[in-house]
Amino acid sequence: MTLDVADEMTSAEDGEKSALDMSRRERKKADKLQKIKDASLALFLTKGYDEATTREIARLAGVALGTLFVYAENKRDLLFLIYNDDLEFVLIEAERAVSGRKTMVENLMIIAELHLMHYARRPEISRYALREMYFYDAGSQSVRFHAIRSRLLKLIVAIIQKNIDAGVIRAEESAETIGNLVFAVFQFEVRRFLVERRLDLEASLDSFERQMRVVMSGLHPRTTP
Repeated sequence: MTLDVADEMTSAEDGEKSALDMSRRERKKADKLQKIKDASLALFLTKGYDEATTREIARLAGVALGTLFVYAENKRDLLFLIYNDDLEFVLIEAERAVSGRKTMVENLMIIAELHLMHYARRPEISRYALREMYFYDAGSQSVRFHAIRSRLLKLIVAIIQKNIDAGVIRAEESAETIGNLVFAVFQFEVRRFLVERRLDLEASLDSFERQMRVVMSGLHPRTTP
């Protein structure tokens, strides 16, 4: 075996070891993150978001408090560490479910139903997140949260733009302006849905659909003589 070949084999072995070490570190990191998520969710559901402390969460997760702060800067970040995962999952579902073969209202109703069903699975977490999302502009999970919201708005705008381009609807305003209106109506419906202790998915969907019909038809104001 020549010296060059030996060096190449040693280099390859070192690369494989480095990759293996990296894989182990990544798995260990992912395992810690999952434990922190599980502990946060358990305490938020049993003690409540306001009463749970980061120290208790770290203890339940079996990690040092300093380690916890590597993944989340504060308790609000821990809440959105859980919330963002679920929110992104349901958004992906919505992006896959909408179709050019469906009407604008049908596609908007698909988005609304998927999201409201998601909020209803763990309403306590959804309520906490709804309360904390206002002015949430700092923290390691803040950027991801706002990116997910932006993707949802872009999906709504894309649906509207497609209908404008196809001549299905005529609009004096841009798809972005109409999309902002639809998004605002949807956010209001989400808040109204979650404020009730007895969630009524059918009533909320019916309310949102009726409001979307108003958006589609307009108010037809009378002209003054």
